Amino acid sequence: METQRRWERAMSRALLLANTARQAGDVPVGAVVLDQNGNVVGRGWNRREVNHDPTAHAEILALREAGENLGTWNLAGCTLVVTLEPCTMCAGAIVNSRLDRLVFGAWEPATGACGSIRDVVRDTRLNHRVEVVSGVMQAEAEVQLRAFFEGLRR
Repeated sequence: METQRRWERAMSRALLLANTARQAGDVPVGAVVLDQNGNVVGRGWNRREVNHDPTAHAEILALREAGENLGTWNLAGCTLVVTLEPCTMCAGAIVNSRLDRLVFGAWEPATGACGSIRDVVRDTRLNHRVEVVSGVMQAEAEVQLRAFFEGLRR
């Protein structure tokens, strides 16, 4: 139960970061990296529109900041908490960063690569596999995403 509360606290932070992306006109996805003690060592939100960069996904930016703060690319012992199931690019970065765990809120049935249309992070052919915890504050993440896309349609 304590672990679930820890994931929810981290997801609340990620949802706030996702709102920052939304305010900048980007898809509202936010992410935080926690060290093994539960401290936030990396933060990110989608910045593709602001940076004019197709790789500026919340997960990538959070992993970069965590690497800088910890002084290593190897994030073993860390957990990535993100509001939306990562895509293939981000799933590859998650595996290559050697994260222990991925926690996400909403499923992404169109491009999800952590259990939806493919499962990169748990592929047994790779040299590292990541524990996945899905559906943490899923309803909140879905509401945020749905509101953003409904706003675009108007």
